Amino acid sequence: MSLRITSSGLAVAVVVLATPAARADHEPLPEAKEEAPAEAAPKEAKEKQPKEKEKEPKEEQATELSVVGSKEAETGGSVHTLKQKQLERMRYDDPHAVFLAVPGVYARSEDGYGLRPNLGMRGANSDRSKKLTLMEDGVLFGPAPYSAPAAYYFPLVGRMRAVHVVKGPSAILHGPQTIGGAIDLITHDVPGSPTGRFGLTLGSFGYHQLYARQGLSSDDVGVVVEGVQLGSSGFKVLDGGGDSGFVRREVMVKGAFGLPSREGLRHELGVKLTLSSETSHETYLGLTDADFRASPYRRYRASNQDRMDNQRVSLVVSHQAHFEGGFDVTTTAYRHDFQRTWRKVNGLRGGDILQVLAQPNAPSNAAFYRSLTGEADSPGVGQAILIGPNDRTFVSQGIQTVGKKTWKGDGWENRLEYGLRVHYDEILRNQSQNGFLMQGGQLVADGRPTELVTYNRQSTTALALHLADAISFSRFIFTPGVRIEVLRGREDDYLTGTTAINTTQVVLPGLGSWVRLTKNLGLVAGVHRGFSPPNPGASSVNGHEDAIHWEGGARWTSKRVRAEVIGFYDDYRNLTDICTFSNGCVGKNQDRQYDAGAARIYGAEAFAEAEIPVFPGAALPVRLSYTFTRSRLLSSFTSSDPQLANVREGDELPYLPRHQLSGMVGFETKRFGVAAQGLYVGRMRETAGQGAFVDGLTTDASFVLDVSGSFKVNGWLRLHGGVRNLLDQAYLAGRRPFGARPLAPRTFQVGAQVDL
Repeated sequence: MSLRITSSGLAVAVVVLATPAARADHEPLPEAKEEAPAEAAPKEAKEKQPKEKEKEPKEEQATELSVVGSKEAETGGSVHTLKQKQLERMRYDDPHAVFLAVPGVYARSEDGYGLRPNLGMRGANSDRSKKLTLMEDGVLFGPAPYSAPAAYYFPLVGRMRAVHVVKGPSAILHGPQTIGGAIDLITHDVPGSPTGRFGLTLGSFGYHQLYARQGLSSDDVGVVVEGVQLGSSGFKVLDGGGDSGFVRREVMVKGAFGLPSREGLRHELGVKLTLSSETSHETYLGLTDADFRASPYRRYRASNQDRMDNQRVSLVVSHQAHFEGGFDVTTTAYRHDFQRTWRKVNGLRGGDILQVLAQPNAPSNAAFYRSLTGEADSPGVGQAILIGPNDRTFVSQGIQTVGKKTWKGDGWENRLEYGLRVHYDEILRNQSQNGFLMQGGQLVADGRPTELVTYNRQSTTALALHLADAISFSRFIFTPGVRIEVLRGREDDYLTGTTAINTTQVVLPGLGSWVRLTKNLGLVAGVHRGFSPPNPGASSVNGHEDAIHWEGGARWTSKRVRAEVIGFYDDYRNLTDICTFSNGCVGKNQDRQYDAGAARIYGAEAFAEAEIPVFPGAALPVRLSYTFTRSRLLSSFTSSDPQLANVREGDELPYLPRHQLSGMVGFETKRFGVAAQGLYVGRMRETAGQGAFVDGLTTDASFVLDVSGSFKVNGWLRLHGGVRNLLDQAYLAGRRPFGARPLAPRTFQVGAQVDL
């Protein structure tokens, strides 16, 4: 087996997997015969065991989200699945655009492409999605989910066949973050017969996506190989010229191996290897408000050396065992290695970069501002621009097992699920910087020695257990559950020579309930304890994030329609934030934990989705998602975290829109389809505050309209195209980390897809 990721493109070598010779030593059992392709079996065998009919819907069945055996319509909490058909309708690459279709999910755009998504749920801080449990195929994928949960790696959503979003009491099944909820990205299964897909999409600003997937299968062995390259030359224009684009590459090889069965046991082995890389000329340096209004896609000269490089290798090995009597156990071992180096503008010597961008004309800031833009030379080494690599090395590894068992009786059913995970992750931070002077429009080293800013290692060893039981009888389903997290965090600061160790043990109970009122209508209610791990270096004073979450509402489900209204109330006993570069922290405040104490977040979510038949072979898909949110901090304090700053009792949290509305309408036949999707996001505060919105301290309210269409030329070729931000609106999406930042401008895309 040979795989490589090259700087010039994506190359996937031929993968050859042979059935183990030992397979011939075992006499085939009835279970093994079931695994044979239908076309290889005699007609009589097909009638007895129609294997091809089983294999065809396999992916679609696995797409449906089940919470402790309860289907989505009967889950005692808010859960949503975006299926492959829905994902392909708009063909988004930006995770923000994908997840904002789900009620209760918020986002803060940063680079316009979603390279490092900022996602939150129900008020949980959206910075780098660090308050969410992020998974791929049920396995944590973050670089260091406990020690440094900021999602500097996020899989390419274009290679996913489905997405699960879980909120409410079901969140305790996943962890460690149970404050907001969980996202699980589902990759393509090993197919039951040879299949392939190849695609190419081109667009504005040098956009390109190259996609390839090929699956092969035999009696006992199957493999799917998938590769994606996504890139753009960038929509921002650097003063003086330069690259503002990116390229990302991912290759996945997934294999499934049937193991010798015996009476009462069938089992199989799965292996998944994923290689990822990124080179992006991205920056944390934004614009002043005045420059943004004049030219929103401008970039200052000082950022022309900024560049992110990262690489990731992931190996996941799983074993599934199906015992007689309906007892299933899945055990998974995993390891992810991720390394990133981001060379970028970190700050100013002798100045506050946040203040310079907020008040560029102030006497103390004017010289700094002119040097950032290249309009004037730097006055001297005391006013240097600080640039350096943030070098981070991550390890995340562990083993987990999940068991499921169902008992049935006369009018009742009991579905039990248990889970156990032993996990270790760490982050090694090595951050340095040098001073540069702007001279003649070019950055020139100031000659001073390199400054070592951060050099530490943080690690967490975690034991997590969960137990949930779905009890069904008559019209009722009750799902009590509990999660236990036992953590040991450690920080070794190599600059100060100090070591800090903290331990955390929490019990997180939850209860979901569903009551069927009619065939299609039911009531849903739930309560659970939310938890977010503390920073490994946090003192005993800085505890973990802790909250009690309540929700309740009604859900209507029929064959073609799903609609629900759910209210939620989150009672925070301690709301926390890890102050990072990405939310504007500089100097000694980086990676420190700040506590905001008690808080209340409440709101309502409404969702409706339907496929309305128009005439035979044609349908009108529609979707509407609305979220209303309010928040309130219950104490006054002063914080060095720029998102909190000087808090007064009654302040609202930043980056929470009061109103958010997403809608989609389309028209589809077997031959072609068109769709339009609109997203409205209300103004958001950028620091905690109350009362009227203040210009310069809030984002713009925004409405973005996207359209897409596709046409099936024949049985194997489909053409597609679309326009992002059709109205070409330049909204101010945020001022984090440093300065005003836009959404992406109007972008055209066209492409072709071949299915074999």
